[in-house]
Amino acid sequence: MNLHIKLSFLGAARNITGSRYLLEANNVRLLVDCGLFQEREFRSRNWDPFPIPPRTLDAVLLTHAHLDHCGLLPKLVREGFRGKIYCTAATSEISQIILQDSAHIQEEDAEFKRRRHERERRKGPFPEIPLYTVSDARASFPLFAPVRYGEVIQLGDGVRASFHEAGHVLGSSMIKVTVSQEGDHRTIVFSGDVGRWDRPILRDPSVFSEIDYVLVESTYGDRLHKNSPDISDSLAEIVNSTWKAGGNIIVPSFALERSQEVLYHLNELVLEDRIPHLMVFLDSPMAISITEVFKRHSELFDQEMSNLVRNNRSPFDFPNLKMVQTVDESKAINHISGTVMVIAGSGMCTGGRIKHHLVTNISRRESTILFVGYQAIATLGRQIVDGAKKVRILGRYHPVRARIAQIHGFSSHADRNELFRWLSELKKNPRRVFVVHGESEATQKFGAFLRKKTAWDISVPEYGAETFLE
Repeated sequence: MNLHIKLSFLGAARNITGSRYLLEANNVRLLVDCGLFQEREFRSRNWDPFPIPPRTLDAVLLTHAHLDHCGLLPKLVREGFRGKIYCTAATSEISQIILQDSAHIQEEDAEFKRRRHERERRKGPFPEIPLYTVSDARASFPLFAPVRYGEVIQLGDGVRASFHEAGHVLGSSMIKVTVSQEGDHRTIVFSGDVGRWDRPILRDPSVFSEIDYVLVESTYGDRLHKNSPDISDSLAEIVNSTWKAGGNIIVPSFALERSQEVLYHLNELVLEDRIPHLMVFLDSPMAISITEVFKRHSELFDQEMSNLVRNNRSPFDFPNLKMVQTVDESKAINHISGTVMVIAGSGMCTGGRIKHHLVTNISRRESTILFVGYQAIATLGRQIVDGAKKVRILGRYHPVRARIAQIHGFSSHADRNELFRWLSELKKNPRRVFVVHGESEATQKFGAFLRKKTAWDISVPEYGAETFLE
């Protein structure tokens, strides 16, 4: 029997960002994710018209709140989408924080480029207008429709979906869509970003025993995470040695999940008296807002984190933790004597308040700049971790004399073996597995790995590819 299910790969196909998949069945059109393209070579796709008229979509199913999964929603709404955006409550709240921030950056960047191009009497490759505005972002908020994990939502005749814990970031989901017709049915699972087992704060990823079709991410599909020293041990050594030297610990960190994980490990060390009870400043309004979402959704925590909250030992309320909202408060940190830790954005030092803290500390031998996340090529963070002797920050060059440290092991993406572990829970061979959401080389290597390990039908679709599911 032909169920007439069509799947189109409109992003995150042989590249990492721009997650966007169109599923058409039983006269229902669903868009799974609507992400921003962030690689330089693909950014022009953000300006392209949507491959299908947004007004013809019945619903959007959103896996989680990272920009490469939700970042084009304001544009979709502005261009005519009026359906519901289904996601977990935590994803809804975090997405709204992140989209408003993204829109603000879009507006600032457009104005900066307009002035620069006017001064240089030239035109850039993209219009000198925001991709979307703060008003556009806010217009999308009423369309968010929160659902609970495991809740089945009806999306049309014979089409239903449910959301399942992905273990990647707070509220992140894998989405299972079931299409039924005349007693026959097919299941399609969109993995979103798969998390890791035994991570702090969040529960482990959900697994499935039977699926007909799987779209599996492959961000780390061509590699294994390094066997790093224990995160708490490494953090304790860095804090204690910097305290002894009389310097500060400056931590460039991402607002979602990474900042909260750092606080988790610090809290653990404070409770065990393994580090001095130093002042810790979370100097990121967006990270603070997201941390408040964490506090509101303790039902999503794993058992260990739930126990901490129940015993009034939450890492988001530990003694000497200061949430820094205003610019004046941020500036005042640099006048405090004695050792402090500052956690600030952005995670790759490309903007935000972290730059000001780097200016104050990067030339102090007694201070430590601690990196807890991946540093992309050509970013200021990458220059620092690669051993640059001097770096340009806020228009001036500064010698790098501070200790530069990195703690690996914070990654919230499953690696090759962990992805295979997730897929290996299937008790029945799927009809086909589509490898998506990874750099071209990573997707193809992971596809080859799966072919070697299984007898499954493995596809590595290209951008714009369409296929019919039997």
